[in-house]
This record gives sequence, structure tokens and C-alpha cells, in this order.
Amino acid sequence: MEKVAREIAARLRKSGHIAYFAGGCVRDMVRGLIPKDYDIVTDARPETVQRLFPRTFAVGAHFGVIIVLENGFQFEVATFRSDDAYIDGRHPSAVHFSSPEEDAQRRDFTINGMFYDPVAENVIDFVAGSADIDAKLVRAIGDPARRFAEDRLRMLRAVRFATALDYQIDKQTWDALVANAATINQISAERIRDELVRIFLSPNRVRGWDLLDASGLMRAIVPELEAMKGVLQPEQFHPEGDVFVHTRLMLQLLPAEVSVPLVFAVLFHDVAKPVTAMVDKTGRIRFNEHDRIGAEMTEAIMRRLRFSGAEIEATVEMVRQHMVFKDAPNMRVAKLKRFMARPTFDEELELHRVDCESSHRMLDNYEFLLRKREEFANEPIIPPPLVRGDDLIALGLKPGPKFGEILEAVETRQLEGALRTKEEALDWVKREYLSGKKE
Repeated sequence: MEKVAREIAARLRKSGHIAYFAGGCVRDMVRGLIPKDYDIVTDARPETVQRLFPRTFAVGAHFGVIIVLENGFQFEVATFRSDDAYIDGRHPSAVHFSSPEEDAQRRDFTINGMFYDPVAENVIDFVAGSADIDAKLVRAIGDPARRFAEDRLRMLRAVRFATALDYQIDKQTWDALVANAATINQISAERIRDELVRIFLSPNRVRGWDLLDASGLMRAIVPELEAMKGVLQPEQFHPEGDVFVHTRLMLQLLPAEVSVPLVFAVLFHDVAKPVTAMVDKTGRIRFNEHDRIGAEMTEAIMRRLRFSGAEIEATVEMVRQHMVFKDAPNMRVAKLKRFMARPTFDEELELHRVDCESSHRMLDNYEFLLRKREEFANEPIIPPPLVRGDDLIALGLKPGPKFGEILEAVETRQLEGALRTKEEALDWVKREYLSGKKE
């Protein structure tokens, strides 16, 4: 990919234009990493870029941005620009094509404001980004409050960079972030969601949690998490502290790589505890139905943040089922197999592990289910059915609601090992449903 990016820059240079790499790829190069993608900046106007390259499309020609398709890769080629006042917290009222110096000044953070000349092989740094990389610092370019007013998302981006890179946030930048955190909801839910996902998918996600909390962004975006603070739990099960502390500990115990449903199920599994908390006659704290109500709240939060239907469905299922694990050792085999056959089970098992390890540390149920998973691994946990609807019709039974009951009864006995062949299953159906015992 870098080779193709260099070829695009060389073609622009050959036509008499400046062409540099810009943004995140330069930050990665300065840090000694291989960039995942390359953005190119140039003094060539958008129409010139489109003339020079055979396959392009304009994603923001008004802002000077053209996508160039080359050798199966996509590159963003942007014209150097300066921006007029931002009127909607995201877009400038007008842009002016300008110089590299002016272009650098309009960018968000110093670590993203450097250029790289692929011909001279040197970094062009008008904003002291290299020094901030050395100091491991996220610093806004120029006036932080103005940068955040231009695009409110930059507040979340500051948290995301500090999380992913394990950097500090410069004091002036932090103070402006805290002062403006409440305005984050002026931008679209989709953009907020994307940054939250990147923060919580980072192996350093606990740092992201702490920064979101301390900045006020958590309160503004997901007040339901803020509400968990100070919600006490029974000490014998939760010696670690309140629901907020418990959830943070769970994030800490997750493996480095997680899916979106798993990490958001951790965030929301106890989200209903603040609204269900009560003290019973014995003086014990209870959270009746917090799993069911939590599933409803999780769905509402994730819809508000515009998550995909599949992500919502999986996360809600995990929140709804997280209390069922305590009953697993007492389940009949058929019920246990059905429970374990659900597509979210493996991730629910991980949710259960971190739930236990962050509280009472009793892993009996987790270890029981690991053993069962190994025991059931040699064959499909839900095997193909021994009997289908057609077989029941062939026996002379009439289609109707009863069919479902019969098929489930056969499956239960199949899962428990009582019925092993189709012949055995059909004989059992005849005895149970055709011998006058049952209507």
C-alpha cells in the first residue's frame, strides 16, 4: 500500500505539485509503526487531481477531498486548505485552498498535524507533533476550545487517542474538554458510537472508561452508567464495592481482543441495578429482575447510539441471560444443551467469568460449563432431529400446535440420550401419542 501511495505522490510531483503524506499515517511512521492507510495532501485543486488519475470519486469536493482508486486501494487526496468559522459543530461555513502551514493549523491534534515528504524522506512539522509524540501527549493545535467548537467529536477523539496510545492529555486541552463535554450530543449518534466502540475495543479500555468518566463525557453520552456510582451491593457477593467499581473491574479482566457485543454486555449487564435496588425485610440488598429490565435498557441505549441490529440483538441476549449461569449445574441435560447451543453462549461464558472474578471469585459454575463444553464437543450439541413434521403426518397425526410439543418432546429425549435412532423415536411417538394415552 505504501508503494502505491508513493506512486500517487510522485505523479502529483511530476505534474508540478506539492504532495505529502498526512495525518495518522505520519504519526505511525514517527512512532516506528507501519501505517494501516495513507492520506495524501497536495496543492493541486480537486479538478486537477481528478484529471491526473483515471479512477476517482469526490467525497467532499467542496472541502477539497477526492478519493483516488489505484491498484485495488483507496486513497484520500485532499487539497491544502484553511477553514472559515464552523457553524454546526462539524462543518466550516467556507474553505479556502491554502498552504501546508495553514492546513496544519486547522487540524485537531499536534500528533495528527504532521506531514511527510515521500521524496525527501523527511517529516514536515509545523505544530511540534514530533515533540508531543516523544512526550506521549495529546495536545490540541492552537486554542483547544476553538478546536472542539469546530467539531465536538474531537473531544471523544482526544479520549480515544489517549486510550489507544496510552498518552496523557495536555492540561489546556483537558480543561477545554471538561468545560465542553456536555455539548458532545450536538453531533450525530453514529459518530459518537464509532468513537465509543474504538475506545472500548482497545486493550487499554479501562483508561478510556476513566477518561470518559473524569471528563464528563460518560455522563453526557450514557448517563445510565454514571447512575451506577454509589449503588451498593451485598458485601458477601460483591466485596469489591458499588456497581460502577464492579463494572470497571470487569473491563480490566477482559482479554485484549473482544467483540462489540461482549464489551458492551460488560458495560450494561448491571445497568438496571440503580433502578431495581431495594432492601428486603431481612435487610439484604436485592436487584429483582435487573437482568430482564437491564436487557430492555440495553436495547434502548444501543438504539439511541445507532448500533446495528445484530450487535443490539447479541448484546441484549447476553445481558438477559447473565443471571441464568448460576442455575446451570441443576439443569436437565436437554435444557443445558439448548442453553449452551445458543450463538452467544461462548461470549456469555466469558462475561460470566469476569463477572465472578471481579466479585466473589467463585468459578464453580464457569468450570462446570467448561467441562460440559468439552464433554459435548465430540458431536453437534443440538444434533439433526430424529423426527420431523412429515414423519408425524405419515403416522396419521394432523398438523397443528401439537406438532411443536411432540417434536420438542422427542428432541428433549434425544438430547438426554433416551432416543438414539429414528425408529426408536417413531416408536416412542406411537406409544405416547397414538395409543390412546394422549389426545
